[in-house]
Amino acid sequence: MNTKITDDVHLQDYPGHYIRRLQQIAVAIFLQETDKFNLTPVQYAALETVSHVPNIDQKTLARTIGQDTSTIGGVIDRLESRGLMERKASESDRRVHLLALTLEGEKVLEEVFPLVVQAQERILGPLSQKDRAEFMRIIKTLVIGNNELSRAPRNPL
Repeated sequence: MNTKITDDVHLQDYPGHYIRRLQQIAVAIFLQETDKFNLTPVQYAALETVSHVPNIDQKTLARTIGQDTSTIGGVIDRLESRGLMERKASESDRRVHLLALTLEGEKVLEEVFPLVVQAQERILGPLSQKDRAEFMRIIKTLVIGNNELSRAPRNPL
């Protein structure tokens, strides 16, 4: 393998460069669409997951959405301080925090959901319907195939 920089290889040829740029674009679109709710994509992922799996513990939530356990505590702190999520100590292990949405959290999630769907449509907007399906198939293959290389490997429920 040639490891010297050459004139025929450029940053624009690296998939990682485009993946990083697409992530920046995806976050920007998400924030534009959901601006009035003041949520980050990770906060939204936490809310949606807890909505589907009430009383999930913090560690499982982190693994489910692909976040490291040290980061998820701060995410939950911010959602809890806004009255959107609450922690409860587990009856079987007081060290374990179980998570649930508050009524306000459920309301916000219901209101923001259509905007999140709209953001996803905008992200995929330049692609035809056929290309969207192919893109999703390929990106899922890459993410699943490289999952264990992540700082926070995802472990779906």
